[in-house]
Amino acid sequence: MADGRFDDRQIQWSRLDGIAHLEYTVLSIDPPRQTADVLFRFAANEQIVLHRHLALNHTFVVQGEHRLYEPDGQIKEIRPTGSYTISPPNPEPHREGGGTEDVIVLFSIRGSDGLLYELLDDARNIIGTLTMQDLTALYAAQRGSR
Repeated sequence: MADGRFDDRQIQWSRLDGIAHLEYTVLSIDPPRQTADVLFRFAANEQIVLHRHLALNHTFVVQGEHRLYEPDGQIKEIRPTGSYTISPPNPEPHREGGGTEDVIVLFSIRGSDGLLYELLDDARNIIGTLTMQDLTALYAAQRGSR
């Protein structure tokens, strides 16, 4: 019997400029329904850039332990493999990362054709954004490189 671990060797992982410890693959974009499904892989024992979610996110932890952190780096929440969470837009920033191994999380981003995430510096100044149009372009580029 297989060990039950998720095998991501066939996934084409990409990186976003300026965001360390994060890889992604866009699985689908549905503009009429304002949804995007994206797999994110967060590095083990690391935290990504401070950010806030401006759209509804449904998440499912596929592998590992998904950790959410307060802006100061303190653990806010730990979501084990198999956890399913519905998170409405939230102006409070946080960081995310993996536990003792890389974590893979399916994000189903819903209900916005515009701004999805704001990236922040440690002083909480906006240093970047990610929109549905950005995800659509990343998806097109990803499909074109296959």
